[in-house]
Amino acid sequence: MQILPFYLVCDESASMTDNLHILNDALPELHNEISTNPTIADKTRFALIGFSTDADILQPVVDLSEIDSLPALRAGGMTSFGNVFRVLKRAIETDVAALKGQGHDVYRPVVFFLSDGVPTDTDWKQAYQELTASPFHPHVIAFGIGDADQAIIGEVATVKAFMQKDSSTSPAAALREFASSLTRSIVRSVSGMSAATGQGFELQVEDTIPGFTAVSLDKL
Repeated sequence: MQILPFYLVCDESASMTDNLHILNDALPELHNEISTNPTIADKTRFALIGFSTDADILQPVVDLSEIDSLPALRAGGMTSFGNVFRVLKRAIETDVAALKGQGHDVYRPVVFFLSDGVPTDTDWKQAYQELTASPFHPHVIAFGIGDADQAIIGEVATVKAFMQKDSSTSPAAALREFASSLTRSIVRSVSGMSAATGQGFELQVEDTIPGFTAVSLDKL
């Protein structure tokens, strides 16, 4: 089987208290959309990681058709980027090795990263560099809402970055569009694999998402 793993990495810090229910309401919709489509479910694996002061794997990587629901996100604590990048690196390396051990062809994982603030730890860049230096380093699509720093969101992303447009767009509205874009990206990335050669996946991420402005990534 050809497998494309997706990781949803969500900020659960205290500043997300008023808006986290939007994502919790959207997770069942994502689960239903993927799990009831055998073509998509068979070729994807999904994991949910929440981070605040610490980072936790709330849902280990799984075929969504094999579980009944996804766990809820809960707000509280600070915004440690370093902890989540370290947890994500270990999870990806473990998951890819396990999937390959089962005989699957595993494609580079895709991470959807969401934060509404700036990192409260000062050494997060080292953890991020270790993640991106890993042989299994992921494609990262980063989203910033609320008080997130545009430059940092652009730095975290490796493929595309998006920032909540302005005060005329509420964080709640932006989160709804984020969740919809995540689901569409998973479906389109996998659905398109057989359109041409039937081999491999082409990551499909929208260029424009309502409520967000695309952030230019710096060239090295």
